[in-house]
Amino acid sequence: MRAIRSASAALLSAAALGLAAAPTALAEENEPNITSFGFSVTPATIAPGGTVTLTSDGCEVPSVTVTSGVFDTVTLSEGRSGTATIDFDAKAGARYDITFDCKGERGTASLTIAAAGGPGHDTGNVEGPDTSPGAHKGVKAGFGSEAGSTDEGLGVTELVTGVVLIAGALGAAVVLTRRRGAGGSL
Repeated sequence: MRAIRSASAALLSAAALGLAAAPTALAEENEPNITSFGFSVTPATIAPGGTVTLTSDGCEVPSVTVTSGVFDTVTLSEGRSGTATIDFDAKAGARYDITFDCKGERGTASLTIAAAGGPGHDTGNVEGPDTSPGAHKGVKAGFGSEAGSTDEGLGVTELVTGVVLIAGALGAAVVLTRRRGAGGSL
């Protein structure tokens, strides 16, 4: 009986420590992408083979390097904009991070790949789904990451939810164990 109480107390303590660290981790995940220089990718949604405009301003060095897994590295000179052609094999529906590097300071923008319209489709600006913060999105179900996501594994929200559920289950187990030990009945 003592072993069960000790194990329950240890697990509850571990859960409490995990919950105490959760707000900090959650704040880091939701922190806005703030830099001392400005940058943008236009349009935010494009078909494979299309061209995006890359813009950066306010960087004190003569050039900004722009990298992504969906196009070749581009160097923007003297605050001028540049263009990049999206790879033809870019996966429709995928979201790619575009990284702007100004003397070691990095800012990231997102680019979504639209579905291609078949042979002879227009590869220019494609109006995609509304991805503004207030837009309704589909339900994320199942185990694993969403299709085309560059993020891997579970996020902070999922981990915090799991810790809360485990702590609740352990708390219920402690209460039921004490009731049984005190002669109570279920």
